[in-house]
Amino acid sequence: MQLFRGTDLAGESILSCSDSKAFEECSNEGVLQEMAASGGGSPFTRRAFLLGASASALALPLAGCYTVGLPDQPPLPTPEFDYASAYAALEDGDFTWPAINYKSFDKKYWRQVVEYKSGERPGTIVIDPYNYFLYWVLDRKTALRYGISVGRAGFGWAGDAVIRVKRLHPTWRPPREMIERKPSLRKYWVDGMAPGLKNPLGARAMDLWDGNVDTLYRIHGTSQPSSIGRSASSGCIRMWHQDVIDLFNRVPLRTKVVVLTKDGKKADDTATDADKKDGEQPS
Repeated sequence: MQLFRGTDLAGESILSCSDSKAFEECSNEGVLQEMAASGGGSPFTRRAFLLGASASALALPLAGCYTVGLPDQPPLPTPEFDYASAYAALEDGDFTWPAINYKSFDKKYWRQVVEYKSGERPGTIVIDPYNYFLYWVLDRKTALRYGISVGRAGFGWAGDAVIRVKRLHPTWRPPREMIERKPSLRKYWVDGMAPGLKNPLGARAMDLWDGNVDTLYRIHGTSQPSSIGRSASSGCIRMWHQDVIDLFNRVPLRTKVVVLTKDGKKADDTATDADKKDGEQPS
C-alpha cells in the first residue's frame, strides 16, 4: 500500500490510499485520523465507514412512500415545502452559514423533487454541468434536483465515478495555477485555508474516484452563492451551503456519480455513438 498527498482541481489538499483496501490499511496507518487532524474531514469509525461504503440503497419510510440513502436524512421537499426555513441561516458546529436570498434566483434552481428518467439506479447522483443541475435519483421517474454552479474544472471531465471521501468543513489549498495568477494566495499553499465562511469549498466537500484513481472532481459548497445557475472561474461543482449539507446528509460513501457530456449523454454513450459513426461506410 502507498499513501500520497496532493491537491485536487478545486485546490483541496488530499491524503488517500492507493488501493481498494482503503479502510483496513489506512486505519492501520492512522491515515483517517490524520485526515481529520489536518482538516481533511471528520474522524471515521469502522462502523461508520462500513455503513457508508455499502453500495446498496437503504429503504426508509417517508411520508407514506420509500426513498433511498442514509438513515435519519431530512424530509424530501413537497409542494408545501418551507423554503424560507430551508435556506435560512444555518448553525453548523462552529460556523453559521448565511441565509440564501433564494427568491432572487429562478425557482428551477431551488431544491425540489422533479420528474426525471435517467435509467440510473435509485441513489445515483447525475450531474448535468451544462444546465447547472445535480440530480439525486429517487426512482425510475423522479429525482431530487439541486441548482449548481460549475467552475472551470467542472467542465474538464465526464464519466462515472463514486464518492470515496466526504469532508466536513474542508480546508482549501489553491492550485499552483491560481497562485501564479494571484500570488497573494501563496500563503495558503502549505497549510491551506482553514474552514469558514471565506473558504471556497464551503461547508462540505465530496471527492469522486474512478476505481482507485482520484478523478480530481469535487462536489462542494461555495462562498459565492450568487454563482448558482451559471459558470464560475474556479472550483468544480458548487452548491449553496444549505444544499450541499442536505445532499451530504443523504448520500453514503460509494454513491455512484454520473457526469454528463455537453450533449446531455453519458460519456460511454457518446463514445459508442462516435464508434458507430466511424464504422459507417461512405455511400
